[in-house]
Amino acid sequence: MTPREKFIMALEGKQPPGRVPHFELVFYLTMEAFGRVHPSHRAFGQWSQMSETERQLQRHDIADLYVATARKYEHSAILFHAPGGWRDDSVQETMRTTELIRQLSGDEFMILVHGDYTYSLPNGEHMMEFVEALADRPQEMKDKMDRDIDGGIKIAEAYRQHGAIDGYALCCDYCFNTGPFLSPAMFDEFITPFLKREIQTYRQLGFYTIKHTDGNIMPILDSLISTGPHALHSLDPQGGIDMAEMKRRVGKQVCLIGNVNCGLLDTGTDKQAIESARYALKHGMPGGGYIFSTSNCVYTGMDLRRYDLILDVWRKEGNYPS
Repeated sequence: MTPREKFIMALEGKQPPGRVPHFELVFYLTMEAFGRVHPSHRAFGQWSQMSETERQLQRHDIADLYVATARKYEHSAILFHAPGGWRDDSVQETMRTTELIRQLSGDEFMILVHGDYTYSLPNGEHMMEFVEALADRPQEMKDKMDRDIDGGIKIAEAYRQHGAIDGYALCCDYCFNTGPFLSPAMFDEFITPFLKREIQTYRQLGFYTIKHTDGNIMPILDSLISTGPHALHSLDPQGGIDMAEMKRRVGKQVCLIGNVNCGLLDTGTDKQAIESARYALKHGMPGGGYIFSTSNCVYTGMDLRRYDLILDVWRKEGNYPS
């Protein structure tokens, strides 16, 4: 089976043959791994001034780097991140570049894109403004989210017609390590119905959906499950998320992705990193419906040796019996 086929089996709650599928939301360490700057870190401010020949060379280089990363680290899926300089034409450029990824890799990998239009946890600069708007203009905020989702659905319809993209990673964060930013009641008012409409429409269009949020999701876990994603990511142990408990509570309802502690990969010992990977595999694997991953991504500044270390654990211990 191809990595893409095994990834789909896991998303559908099944147990694929052989090794557990593997995926990272982002692998930023391309300079260390390949001597090449990650596309998200490239300055494309002069994109509009490039000739079409220059642009096509850039697209090919970006596509090639995504495929090289997936093959070297045995990822089953590629999440494409449109560089910032493409903002004015990001939909068309995303379609052009994901088509190149598909041409280079065939059906080897699942290809995912971003597309979450629900309200994410606000940053400190805009937090009070966001809170005041929810309190003073609740219907206005809901109407805006509906409009944003409507726009996202139109983009999804274009992606479906294009045909190179398999699904979405929905990357709006809702939680701190201590719990969700909104109370469960407010979450069910301002997020749950909108997220459900977004996910169900994507699914009706034939896309797979992975809902990502860091932090302690336990107070809103039932609400997240009710929206119907194929998978939950990142199952953050720094937010107190325990893989054994998640498997027991919702492992038959949704695919689980992640739970290998990013903090330990960065500041822990080798032994702690190994044990975190081992724990996630031990409790996530039984019965299928699990994809091996860090609890966020392979981010800038992480020790690549540590990532290689947990991959060694995965290769040795992440295999289903024949």
